[in-house]
Amino acid sequence: MTGVSNVADLVRTAAVRGADHPAFIDATTGDVLTWAEVDAATDVEARRLRDAGLQPGDRVAVRLPTSMEFAVSVFGALRAGGVVVPVSTGGPVRELTRVLDDSGASLLVGDGDGVSTKALPAPVLRVDGGLTGESVRGGEDVAVLAYTSGTSGVPRGAMLSHRALLANVAQCAALRPAPVTAADRVLLALPLFHSYGLGPGLFQVAAAGATAVLLQRFDAEAAVDAIEQHRVTTLVGVPPMYQALLHVDAARLRDALVTVRLLTSGAAPLSPSLLEAVQKATSLPVFEGYGLTETAPVLTSTLVGGQVKPGSVGRPLPGIELRLVDTDGQPFADDEEFVLPDDDAGLVSVRGENLFSGYWPDGEHGPDAEGWFRTGDVGYLDDDGDLHLVDRAGDLIIVNGFNVYPHEVEQVITELPQVAEAAVVGVPSDTTGEAVKAVLVLGQGAELTQDAVVEHCAERLAKFKVPVSVEFADVLPHSPTGKLVRSRLRLPQA
Repeated sequence: MTGVSNVADLVRTAAVRGADHPAFIDATTGDVLTWAEVDAATDVEARRLRDAGLQPGDRVAVRLPTSMEFAVSVFGALRAGGVVVPVSTGGPVRELTRVLDDSGASLLVGDGDGVSTKALPAPVLRVDGGLTGESVRGGEDVAVLAYTSGTSGVPRGAMLSHRALLANVAQCAALRPAPVTAADRVLLALPLFHSYGLGPGLFQVAAAGATAVLLQRFDAEAAVDAIEQHRVTTLVGVPPMYQALLHVDAARLRDALVTVRLLTSGAAPLSPSLLEAVQKATSLPVFEGYGLTETAPVLTSTLVGGQVKPGSVGRPLPGIELRLVDTDGQPFADDEEFVLPDDDAGLVSVRGENLFSGYWPDGEHGPDAEGWFRTGDVGYLDDDGDLHLVDRAGDLIIVNGFNVYPHEVEQVITELPQVAEAAVVGVPSDTTGEAVKAVLVLGQGAELTQDAVVEHCAERLAKFKVPVSVEFADVLPHSPTGKLVRSRLRLPQA
């Protein structure tokens, strides 16, 4: 990636290397764009945004499903010097408004119903009349403002520079076997607004000059059809996708995946049992990775060691340093034994060019003066140097790869006048990895049903944050110091 400073330069480079090579295939319609066409459409989109008033450094929210239009919107905004704010297509207006207000986005590409920010329709994929000249920003300039829940439960914008995003692309590309090559056809059925879909998905495909086969939403049968029809070679997946694929007829699944060389998984823990089941059904190993929005996003992969290891997320990518520290940020000595995980020992700390520049707008809580960033995850390193995650320092719940912090959901639930106290925890789920469970204490004489709680949350929260189960208790468990003991709440309440 010599000479690449702006993430949108990846498209220009791909177009120079292989102008007529397919860049995107819409699995539903069969439409195809070459890299030359994507590059030209990116110029057109950059011109449209400039004509709409975009100035370098302005934030542009992109609210589009996984599609060619999403890709062109992102690359166009970056080429025009904007900062991309990816937002969910299905979230409530309340959450969208909060992100738009916090980021100060001046433009919204996609569905803008119910918000005051100036909205533009999805780009028309034209190939003439675009912006001329090179991208105007890059390097340490912020490229993507990705919102992720903080420890308080309030989403915060992680400032990802062009440098960080391009560094992670290069770190992933240095793996052997390479996750994506120019010859690959990569199935992308992930939400591209999520950091996992954006980095290891869209940006990695562009960097390699590969071909992305796009599915707007994942459906196991549709995915198998797309894999077979378009001769997909690589799947960028999450555990629930692999769980769903196991429900496809075994013979059909094996026949459809005959062209596939690599299965990867991230965004949520892959259970050893699911790993074994997928390998048995497909005769293919699933290589697992781990990362955070703040790390652009990939930190480790079992591809580094070259072999699947159940329960492990592998070793750090080339160019990334990883160490375990205590709660004060001090590293453990090589011969020091630590206890997991009740005393918060073994916090994963990382350093590398892929780290974010802190949280919007002032860069707070980013890497320290020496470049180290504590992830908040707890783990241990085995004798091979592979990382095993055992718990989280906080109470983060990961549903289908998306972060849910209990405090945010609890605040919404306690808006109900009948609720005296609420607690939210994550519980195992076969379909989404984890699911949200709420335990409530009602006020004296108050009555409330589970359906009423779920309906109230569904109107105010994204779908993945809505509790799938609601239980009622006389009291919630607290420690002697008054701290809620969430571990007890993961069990059914008597």
